[in-house]
Parts: sequence; structure tokens; C-alpha cells
Amino acid sequence: MAKYLLALDQGTTSSRAILFTLEGGLVAMAQREFRQIYPAPGLVEHDPLEIWQTQLQTAQEVLARAGVAPGQVVALGITNQRETTLVWERATGKPLYNAIVWQDRRTAPLCDELKARGLEALFRERTGLVLDPYFSATKLLWLLENVPGLREKAERGEVCFGTVDTWLIYNLTGGKVHATDPTNASRTLLFNLHTLAWDEELLELLDLPKALLPEVYPSDGGFGEALPGLLGAPIPIRGVLGDQQAALFGQAALEAGQGKCTYGTGAFLLLNTGQRPVPPGKGLLTTVAWRLGDRATYALEGSIFIAGAAVQWLKDLGLIRESREVEALAREAEDSGGVYLVPAFTGLGSPHWDPYARGAIFGLTRGTTRAHLARAALEGVAFQVRDAFVAMEAAARGEGGSALRELRVDGGMAQSDLFLQIQADLLGVPVLRPKVTETTALGAALMAGVGAGVLALEEVKASWRESARFVPSLAQADREALYRGWQKAVARAMGWAKEG
Repeated sequence: MAKYLLALDQGTTSSRAILFTLEGGLVAMAQREFRQIYPAPGLVEHDPLEIWQTQLQTAQEVLARAGVAPGQVVALGITNQRETTLVWERATGKPLYNAIVWQDRRTAPLCDELKARGLEALFRERTGLVLDPYFSATKLLWLLENVPGLREKAERGEVCFGTVDTWLIYNLTGGKVHATDPTNASRTLLFNLHTLAWDEELLELLDLPKALLPEVYPSDGGFGEALPGLLGAPIPIRGVLGDQQAALFGQAALEAGQGKCTYGTGAFLLLNTGQRPVPPGKGLLTTVAWRLGDRATYALEGSIFIAGAAVQWLKDLGLIRESREVEALAREAEDSGGVYLVPAFTGLGSPHWDPYARGAIFGLTRGTTRAHLARAALEGVAFQVRDAFVAMEAAARGEGGSALRELRVDGGMAQSDLFLQIQADLLGVPVLRPKVTETTALGAALMAGVGAGVLALEEVKASWRESARFVPSLAQADREALYRGWQKAVARAMGWAKEG
């Protein structure tokens, strides 16, 4: 009988399950969206039970759709929206609050307090991250301080904390396994990149009980088995990666100097830096790319909060009916007509890290059309990637490494030829789209195959195939002039929501 790998891809707006062959071929996919909860401006939550139920349903659906017996699935891999923070009762699995999503800005004042105490340098050195509401630790602290009785339960060891991977593992195994992997742990502000363990001093500084935390297994570790009653067989969970690291693995960027950008709700630029954590430099993050057995690989990351969400915003405004229409509308204009759209709807990530920045449009005239706005939205995403790319070049060269000579891309916006040409023009390097663009799920599946012993890393490399290449066509002088305009627009959008 043929053998398969199953990937659970739990994202910010939907849960998906994708079945792959051992060679990385896509067999079938199922997807379900779930609610986005906005209690107040800047606050974003999910229902943990909806996350679990939609993910389980898609896993069941994809097996049925493919006509594959559960026993034919060699291993299951999990990839997930990172930083999103959940707490639940250890004994029952009952959620104790909604999941606080990575986009949520409620802990900006708390991050300011920690910075005022002079702690940012310590957190940055230990974790590779900045003190920003994006990460899990301050979200967890907010929960302990604002959910009645939660701290007392946590100190008694009755509460589990986890990112989304941990929540799925707990439910898949019937509560037997409370675990995460280093890629997700390294997004919490609590994980020491050098020791690859939870940092006791940082936990103490934030007054977070260690009993809350999951165990950290290698990315290709044994995370237990899915209960037979859930998927029809006790499928081993053998690969766990945060979504952006999964995409890096799925893009076969396994060597230092290789990188990728994924365009989902946000956009995430990662550069493989090899076996040591490189100091992140201005505005970037250092993160664990994956850990195979006892060997860790690291990456530099540029995190951009709004990418596909900018296109969704155009849809919400009624400028387009479906997201796929944005390319046709943008093609009606030769350029953006001097319009700059800064999509800082939930603040700015790399390299600015300004939670108080807000979205803005500059350069409007009576001649501005819907097409100009659509093109400016696409350019606004590409300019943000350029910001992170410039910072990454500086950091890599400062450490004696080399910057990206080409960019492998994936995610929803990578389906748009116009957008990828804009991205190549604004970066000045070729942009490559692979044949399999579901690289996040593919990375999780391939990692599960490695964990299960049915794939070697050379086979992971061999699975990557180029589909299209976009070469820069914009003159250097024009590229730099456009970028100067973008920098002026960003400077005016920053700090907008800060009082005083």
C-alpha cells in the first residue's frame, strides 16, 4: 500500500489539513475558516475550541476526500500560527480564556514598562527577540493578571500554557502530551537560544510559574500518537514547526545563506544562518529554524504583521469582491500614481517594532483611482519586505555572511504574478516561486517524514522545484526613489496611536 504524510496547518484565519506523498506531492486538501474576535481596537482573539474542532474536521475530511486509509499515514506533522497564547485546565482540557492572537496589541503598555526597567537588552540577548506585544510572554502575564483565579490555579500546577501546536498536541493525544518544539518555544520571550531551554531568570522577572510551561522536544521528536478514535488509527506525531520555520524547511532552504518569504496574513522573511544564533542587528529577530535530534539550526527573521490582510482590507472596503481580483484591478494602473499605503493596521513589525504605528495613505489626489489604491496596497506589502531585507543584509554582512541573492516565496500572495514582479523590482533580486506553493504544510509533512525515519535531508532538498522566476526590471535609480518615498510615509505613520 502507498504511504502518506499528513500535515495539520493551523493558521490565523483557517485550519487546513493537507495529505502528501512521501516525495512531497500534494494529494488532497481540506480547509475551514473560523471566527476572528475583536473585543476592542487592537485586540484579536480566537475561540480555542473552534481552533481544535476545525483542525480535527479538516484532518478527517482530507483522509475521506483522498480515499486513504488512516493506517497508510506514516506520520503526522503540525505547523501553526506562532505566538498566539492559550491557557487551559490540565485535568480537563477546558480553555480558561480565548486564545490571544499574535496580532493582539493589548500588552504594549506592559512592554513599555519592561523597557523602562532596562530589561530589553537581557531579553534580546537570551531570546533573540524584542520586547513587543507580538510575543507570548506578555500575553500570558496579562492572562494571569486579568483572569480571576488563574494565577492561583497556575501556581498549583493546574493550568497548561501553550502556543497553538501545544494545544493541538494536547487534544490529539487526549491530554497525555503537553509539549512544544524549539521553533515555537523560541517565539515566547521565555526560551534561551543558547541553552535551548526555558530561561529561569526571565520567568522570575515576569513572575511566571514554570509549572505552566510545556516540555520542549526536538522538531523531529516523538510527540505521542493521535487517539485512534479521532482519525481512525494511532497516527504518530513526528514533526512540529512554527509556520514560518516550516515554510523555510518546505522551501528546502537547509543551508546557511538560503532564505524565503511567506505571504500569509502577515509576511515573514527568514534567512538560514546555520548552527549558531547570529546577533539580529537592527530590527530583526533571531529564532530557531528547527532542531533535528540534538542539533539546532538558526535563522534571522523579519516579521511583517500585515500582508494578505491588506488585500482583505480592500475587500472589506468593497473595492474588490474577492481577494483574487486585486491583481486585475492593480493592473489597470501602470504605477501607484504617487500613492503610498502603509498597512500598519496592528502596528509595524521588523525593523521598526512600533506597536503604536497605524495604517495610513499618503499622496492622494483627485486623480487617484481604485486601481492606484490596489497597486499601492501590493506595493505596501513589498516595501515592508524591502525594509526587513535591508536590515537582514546589514546583519548578515556584519557577521561575515552573505545576504540573500534570490528570494524563494510562498503563501497566498505568491500566486500573483504582478505582486511578485513588484517584489522583485523593489528588492533588486530575483524572486522564485516553487511548483508546490503550500510550503508551510509541506515543511511540516517533510519534518514528520524525517522524524519517522522515512525521509533523509537529501530527499527534502530534492523535493523542491522551481515554477516561475521574476527578475527585476526597474532601474536602480527609480527603485531607490520609490523607496525614499516609502520611508517618508512610514515615518509619518509611526507613533500615531501613542498618547501625548
